[in-house]
Amino acid sequence: MRYEVVCGIETHIELATNTKIFCNCTTAFGGDPNTHCCPVCTGQPGSLPILNKKVVEYAVRAGLAVHCKINNISHMDRKNYVYPDLPKAYQISQYDEPICEHGYIDLDSGKRIGITRIHIEEDAGKLVHENGYTYVDYNRGGVPLIEIVSEPDISSPEEAKEYAEKLQLIMRYVGISDCKMQEGSMRCDVNVSLREAGTKEFGTRTETKNINSLNFIQKAMYAEIERQTDILEAGGTIVQETMRYDDVSDSVSPMREKENSDDYRYFPDPDIIRFEISQDKVEEIQGSLPELPFDKLERYITELQLPEGTAKQLFKYRRITEFFEEALAEGASIKNASNLITGTIYASMSTEEDKELFKVLISAKQFAALVKLLDEKKINVKMAQGTLQQMLESGKSAEEFIKAEDMEGISEADLTKLCEEAIAANPKAVEDVKAGKDKAINSMFGYIMKQTKGKADVKQAEAIIRELISKLS
Repeated sequence: MRYEVVCGIETHIELATNTKIFCNCTTAFGGDPNTHCCPVCTGQPGSLPILNKKVVEYAVRAGLAVHCKINNISHMDRKNYVYPDLPKAYQISQYDEPICEHGYIDLDSGKRIGITRIHIEEDAGKLVHENGYTYVDYNRGGVPLIEIVSEPDISSPEEAKEYAEKLQLIMRYVGISDCKMQEGSMRCDVNVSLREAGTKEFGTRTETKNINSLNFIQKAMYAEIERQTDILEAGGTIVQETMRYDDVSDSVSPMREKENSDDYRYFPDPDIIRFEISQDKVEEIQGSLPELPFDKLERYITELQLPEGTAKQLFKYRRITEFFEEALAEGASIKNASNLITGTIYASMSTEEDKELFKVLISAKQFAALVKLLDEKKINVKMAQGTLQQMLESGKSAEEFIKAEDMEGISEADLTKLCEEAIAANPKAVEDVKAGKDKAINSMFGYIMKQTKGKADVKQAEAIIRELISKLS
């Protein structure tokens, strides 16, 4: 029997506020256990929560970035369950009046993945299992989250990974979170069910919790699809339960039976009043959003005429795009600026995080000044690359490393004379070029570059050499 995959993803994103959702404790990552908490975030008797205004604004910002409707009136609810990482025995979340609803993300295929809702809530603490003991660290308790719930529109592990990757990129772009999955600031719960191909009724779903890698989303889905298929093919039934993915064994295993919303006995939190986000405030936040990443990608390809591969290398990192566009505003050419960024600057950055943070010592204006020397053919690409490397290491401007004589250039007459000398000095290479062995021409470039101390334009030299060889009998 053939089965169709039905998947929805619940994504928890830690908001980049300085303080927690209901108290003034820091949200800084790390710290000694139980040093970033207080009576409010550990649920001590008599403590009262006060909703962080910035959390609401960030949630609205996230919702607008994925085309959600913003609910002007909203409130907080208590989600009741007992677990050691939640000392109050309830989590403050949202149920029937989420802050954002009815959004979407478009995949590259054109398929639209609906977003049911975005709501705000507090994170729980962390359980640490060591040497047969379990310890509780409440530093993370009360850290503000948004939960983004997709519609069950995802039909494959590849679509699931792409959806999560696009969501991560958008949330980083609008500045609400760093979305570092390795640090837990973005975590995905993947709901999977199977149904007989061609039918409309959903099968029984399972939820694989707290996946902390884009690749693991894909792998966990494949493992769960295989597990459910084996059960159904053997005549069994799927149990609604919560699963755990183990990346070492690349397998999923049950943790506990899956709860329904009724089990949580939601009710409005009596300690937090209903709140309003005015339409004026929504419009203000809308106006503060940057150009969204996939709009930028399309503009880079259609308006700037960047090759698609180059555009995709640039658009993913908001700070890099700002640097690039500032350089263009200073007069740098699109082609040379983009090539130097994706070549020399990227080579100096070993990780994706380095590119995301983009902490370079030079300004876009300094970079543009170097690019313009290349644009005006006062220096060649090799010199531009070497100079840029020195600039990145020192923070100094191009004029600190390029002398006036380096920018004198080579006249066409002088370059032609050098090409004639290179041909005379390399008769075998000339015969190879005549025979169609194009790479043989490279042996003549070494002579020219040595004589010009690297200042010759290689493309111009190549054109001259080929023309001279074509005239030889």
